[in-house]
Amino acid sequence: MIQLETLKLIFVFIVAFLLSFAATPIVRTLAFKVGAVDVPKDERRVHSKPIPRLGGVAIFYGFIIAVLCFLDISTAVRGILVGSLIIITLGFIDDIADLPAILKLAVQILAAWVVVWHGVKIDLLTNPFAPEGYLQLGMWGVPVTILWIVGITNAVNMLDGLDGLAVGVSSITAVTLFVISITMGQLTTAILSIALAGAGFGFVPFNFHPAKIFMGDTGSTFLGFMLASVSILGLFKVYAIISFAVPFFILGLPILDTGFAILRRIAHGQSPMRPDRRHLHHRLIDKGFSQKQAVTILYILSSLLSLSAIVMMLSDFSHALILIFAVVLLAVVAYTYIFARGERSDLNEE
Repeated sequence: MIQLETLKLIFVFIVAFLLSFAATPIVRTLAFKVGAVDVPKDERRVHSKPIPRLGGVAIFYGFIIAVLCFLDISTAVRGILVGSLIIITLGFIDDIADLPAILKLAVQILAAWVVVWHGVKIDLLTNPFAPEGYLQLGMWGVPVTILWIVGITNAVNMLDGLDGLAVGVSSITAVTLFVISITMGQLTTAILSIALAGAGFGFVPFNFHPAKIFMGDTGSTFLGFMLASVSILGLFKVYAIISFAVPFFILGLPILDTGFAILRRIAHGQSPMRPDRRHLHHRLIDKGFSQKQAVTILYILSSLLSLSAIVMMLSDFSHALILIFAVVLLAVVAYTYIFARGERSDLNEE
């Protein structure tokens, strides 16, 4: 039985990878024909020539076919797939017509509600101070779940600022969800995760710098939506004291980047949704790193955060703290020698 399950998971990855890889050139041609082309218009863009988007369609195609072939569709899975179809449709239209932000937010909330309506909901939050170790959310589970799904969906979307960054980080995150799902014996979550990873990695060769195609909002919002939904289906159902921290570490990079962006904009009296060029990946580029170097650095950071989550699940909390401390120490040193030092040099030049 174990060998059959292992073989199934391998085939899920291969099918998702190959279909996504094969579909991307076709989608690239389609993007040019329907006018879904990203033309650099402002300083936030790091590319200098028009690049077709809609690459998320290829990712979705590889993912959905792999899932339909190898997974029995339960009510919960059906809700996630229907919600993802809503997100893909929204992203497809937005990549062509550039929809208003308020409309996109409303549709994202609708997609998240569909997931909740099918029973995928955060019912508990870990609480080390409670006698049972967790806190029952009751009716608050619905808004908390919707907030989580919509928040992660937009966090991954905001991370999509360099060639290969968002899809690579999302694929790393999906692999981490897969590893944890396997250790917890959750086959359904494992299949969803490895299908998402396979579809993402199949797209990476076309999206890594210099990108031949962008995945657009179609891809970034789909990946964020799926990562958020799968984490609820798997990780939030574990009642261990530290389980609540695990998804935050796995999705740590987009959460931190988005969190700091919102706080920064509010502090400057701006709208939290107002785009700017002060995300972490932009800062790395401004400090002289190439796109490939910046993306590699963020891949490593995402991998370290994911490893911290795995250690947290497989070992006790004290062992996890060692790795977390090492990651934080590395981040502090990197900031001191890359950012702070660069800022002092800028001041000296002035």
